[in-house]
Amino acid sequence: MKKNTEPSPHPYMANSNNGNFDQMMKVADVSDIEELFEQIPIAHRTKRDFDLGPVLSAESSLYRHMTGILRKSENCEDNLNFLGAGCWQHYVPAICDEMVMRAEFLTPVWGTPSSDHGRSQAWFEFASQLGELVGMEFVGLPVYSFGTAGGHAIRMAARITKRSKVLLPRSLDPERLAVMKTYCSLPELTGYIEIVLVDMDSATGRIDLNDLKAKLSDEVAAVYFDNPSYLGVVESEALEISRLAHEYGAEVIVGVDPISLGILVPPSEYGADIVVGTTQPLGVHMNCGGGVGGFIATRDEEKYAVEYPTLQVSLTNTSVEGEMAFGLTLFEQSSYGSREQGKDWTGNSVYLWAIANAVYMSLMGPQGFRDIGNSIIERSHYAATRINSIPGLKVLWPEGFFKEFVVNFDDVAIGLDLLHSRLRDVGIFAGKDLQSDFPELGKSVLYCVTEIHTKEDIDQLVAALGEAIK
Repeated sequence: MKKNTEPSPHPYMANSNNGNFDQMMKVADVSDIEELFEQIPIAHRTKRDFDLGPVLSAESSLYRHMTGILRKSENCEDNLNFLGAGCWQHYVPAICDEMVMRAEFLTPVWGTPSSDHGRSQAWFEFASQLGELVGMEFVGLPVYSFGTAGGHAIRMAARITKRSKVLLPRSLDPERLAVMKTYCSLPELTGYIEIVLVDMDSATGRIDLNDLKAKLSDEVAAVYFDNPSYLGVVESEALEISRLAHEYGAEVIVGVDPISLGILVPPSEYGADIVVGTTQPLGVHMNCGGGVGGFIATRDEEKYAVEYPTLQVSLTNTSVEGEMAFGLTLFEQSSYGSREQGKDWTGNSVYLWAIANAVYMSLMGPQGFRDIGNSIIERSHYAATRINSIPGLKVLWPEGFFKEFVVNFDDVAIGLDLLHSRLRDVGIFAGKDLQSDFPELGKSVLYCVTEIHTKEDIDQLVAALGEAIK
């Protein structure tokens, strides 16, 4: 009898081992796998077979297979990257990676509210430092992303004001807007919050104050805006926006890039009630999926504190006189403490990134944030000036931007797809194509310049652009 030389699946690969598969079906009390997917409409299911290739019999074979796939990807370390648009390439100090890989931080993802004081102290330091950076006293543990933080903040404002309409800028990040729409639900469901977009002033890239005034009413729960905006523009009328919103009793929610706050005033100084933003620039690498961190911060007032859906870390007395301990507070209003009865569902968040963020902020200090902010301003404005000098190219709003700026290509014949293809051929990731999201800006691209870019990098981009548009 001929011996079977075909490799068999490893027993720990439960999804490919027949014996384990049958056992899981038995435990789930189903006789047909289709029973587990009956809620998915037939039209939404893939009908083709998947060509998964031969069974891999060893971990070494799997490793070789996966690294072969990964080598096909191009990355920002091996190329010159000018992409931003919500996830930016900043320098991550080596100590940030070292700290998040330490077992005491990497492994204790969770514990009881009174356990793991070292982890709770690190989280407390994160909240304290971030609060000082944004000018607020009460900061929750990070949520999944910038958009998630914004969605929670909108719902907080709706609960506080008992209203169900929010004003958002037309210039908002489309992906972030999509997340916020999910949090605001659908008109057919309870808890629906209507989103109304406020126009952008085409001459400045900022919020159109006349359109904002026309859309404000006693029905508006909150006015939300980013500063800097998704398109990089600094909102110079932020104080006036806040004043107009407060006249109607609306909350003011401001989204910020925290790394800008070394040179821009914190939102608390121009009327923000709730501050949200991303923590990704603070010691977190870019990644191709998964949470990169978002935060929510407010004044230390009860009306805000009782509406937080996030976990909060606080100091408290112990049974030993004079001794203090760290622990979770307001636990019962989170989805961890009350499940679906919590203020909002936050799920398993990105608490490990809070460690990286705390390390980064402690390393930087006030002077470090000023230095990096000035560096970004100088380099990004140098890049904008050089690009603006290329015949046929125009920086739409060459003054008053931070880190990102919009370049218009209407006066050159080349299409943006071909342009970006030519730049990739010479190892450059150009900016984000804005045509589909902001058609009113014409053939425009969002470029990002941070502290990682040298003068030589920028000059290389300018030379490549000049060649590519010929």
